[in-house]
Amino acid sequence: MSELITAELVDLDLSAATKDAAARSLAERMVAADRVTDLDGFLADVAAREAQMPTGLDGGIGIPHCRSEHVSAPTLAFGRSAAGIDFGAADGPADLIFLIAAPAGADDDHLTILSALARRLMDPEFTAALRAGTDPGAVAALIRGEEPTENPDPDPEPEEDDATAAAAAPFRIVAVTSCPTGIAHTYMAAESLAAAGRAEGVEVTVETQGSAGFKKLDPAIVAAADAVIWAHDVEVREKGRFRGKPLVDVGVKAGINRPAELIAEARRKAERGEIAAVSEDGGSTDSGDGDGGGSGADHAHFGVRLRTYLMSGVSYMVPFVAAGGLLIALSFAIGGYEIASAKSVADHFVWGEADSWAALLNQIGSAAFAFLVPVLAGYIAYGMADRPALVPGFVGGAIALTVNAGFLGGLVAGLLAGAVVMAIQRVPVHATLRGIMPVLVIPLIASAVVGFLMFIVVGKPIASLQNALTDWLNGLSGSNAVILGVVLGLMMCFDMGGPLNKVAYAFAVGGLADPTDGSLKVMAAVMAAGMVPPLAMALATTVRKKLFTKTERENGRAAWVLGASFITEGAIPFAAADPLRVIPSVMAGGAVTGALSMAFGATLRAPHGGVFVVPLIGQPFLYLLAIAAGTLVATALVVLLKGARRTASDPAGEAEATGSDDSRVTVAA
Repeated sequence: MSELITAELVDLDLSAATKDAAARSLAERMVAADRVTDLDGFLADVAAREAQMPTGLDGGIGIPHCRSEHVSAPTLAFGRSAAGIDFGAADGPADLIFLIAAPAGADDDHLTILSALARRLMDPEFTAALRAGTDPGAVAALIRGEEPTENPDPDPEPEEDDATAAAAAPFRIVAVTSCPTGIAHTYMAAESLAAAGRAEGVEVTVETQGSAGFKKLDPAIVAAADAVIWAHDVEVREKGRFRGKPLVDVGVKAGINRPAELIAEARRKAERGEIAAVSEDGGSTDSGDGDGGGSGADHAHFGVRLRTYLMSGVSYMVPFVAAGGLLIALSFAIGGYEIASAKSVADHFVWGEADSWAALLNQIGSAAFAFLVPVLAGYIAYGMADRPALVPGFVGGAIALTVNAGFLGGLVAGLLAGAVVMAIQRVPVHATLRGIMPVLVIPLIASAVVGFLMFIVVGKPIASLQNALTDWLNGLSGSNAVILGVVLGLMMCFDMGGPLNKVAYAFAVGGLADPTDGSLKVMAAVMAAGMVPPLAMALATTVRKKLFTKTERENGRAAWVLGASFITEGAIPFAAADPLRVIPSVMAGGAVTGALSMAFGATLRAPHGGVFVVPLIGQPFLYLLAIAAGTLVATALVVLLKGARRTASDPAGEAEATGSDDSRVTVAA
């Protein structure tokens, strides 16, 4: 580390009171040492990295770090604070602060040295020496590794014959660690897991997937492992290698802060024989999620991942729907439906007129609604390929609106953008180009490809399909209102936020642009049916607790609020765990609710809000009765089906009921 830190980059009396001030103070030393070319630009990159995830670690350590085009050479500055500085660690402020600066596209050797420092921070003797040091030069030398360190193999075992060694073979775990930048947390989690493994007598072998790339674990080591731990904040690459083994899946900070718990959980899963649902992939890819031909399990896992991608987009879109829709509903309540055609409030606004305020609310809500499809597409792409996919995703979503492809177009645009970016990321590039790939090359190429596909290839066919679905639904109105309610209820509950759900919801929301009595009935039926799945699962976990795992019971408590708020996605964890029993049950309940809502003539002026917009509902008591009836039907069916399964296999049912699952653990019995 002779070129990374010198005495001039050490401050043993750091007086800064905040993490921003500490970063600035240490960065100024880097500027003075000609290691940083633009102080403010570099600090902006540090702040952007800090915004992703706090860089404070337990044990009084802060490691603000980033890769930046304003760094001329890999550099490390160290500061020691007597008062301590809050870097977001759970155990309090940090007194040892390392500012790590890596150039954009830094070579593998330098990043390997940085990772070595991160590992040393897990050594209490090393940190104690840093706290006791009085000379900046000596401290810099210690950080460079010039002080001798003892790393003997503790308690070396005497040689054993083959039979004895086989009988005493340790429990084996393979682990993968990764963080967004891959400079520090990645390697600290690796060292923490390895140290905990040594303390527990468990053989832990770690693959670090950092920003310098990664070296794959030997296939023989993976094959011999008894369990797998993923401690990651970015997608694990080449996941298929770990198929068929018990898996603990957590964030990278869990790997740093509670490695012994993760190892214990891995052992428990191995003892129970729980096998991870990890798809097989036939090649080396960044995503590690091969979805080509394969077994039925492979296809099922692809379905789970597809739902995850779609839910990423939906979760970011829902706040726009809620805010924009409620503003529009309030504008209708104040100024009537004709307020939608009012002049722009930028040209005409009278403070004392209610209509002006209604027009203002309507136009703000409409502006929020204009983001729905681009946000949906952008964050579907983000869920697939991280930040480089945001630009092509948003562009594809905007084009979907331009060609009138609507929500279906946004779904397709997001999936296309994510797939294109993932394909580009698989192309090997020289290390010098890595820094500009996510900010220039990938957005440029992916946006052009997605734009071409949406404008020329798939946009118009999707628009035609969307129009056909809308015309079909319109054809069911009038005398067939109850049938329409059944169809909408089934669509809302089949995929709970997925494509069919969004088609039904888009059909209902679109009717609010030119509201009629019929369109208000459709909106009411759609929202009522969408509330049924989470409410039904909440009720089922309350009345028959033994049919559900501990995690499902906890999710059930949250589902009361989610269902009451018209967040259908609250039932997704239950559907993902047991789709053959949950999905048909909630579909039946949704169909009952949709039919009753239409039959009762209930109306709704707001596109979102659940029970919190009851004042905007026509026939509110009958409306709530329809929701209650559908919830009871769905609850009865799911309890009946799950009870039948448990009767057929009672021991498994007991194991499920008493199991202690971590919500971040992915397993399939």
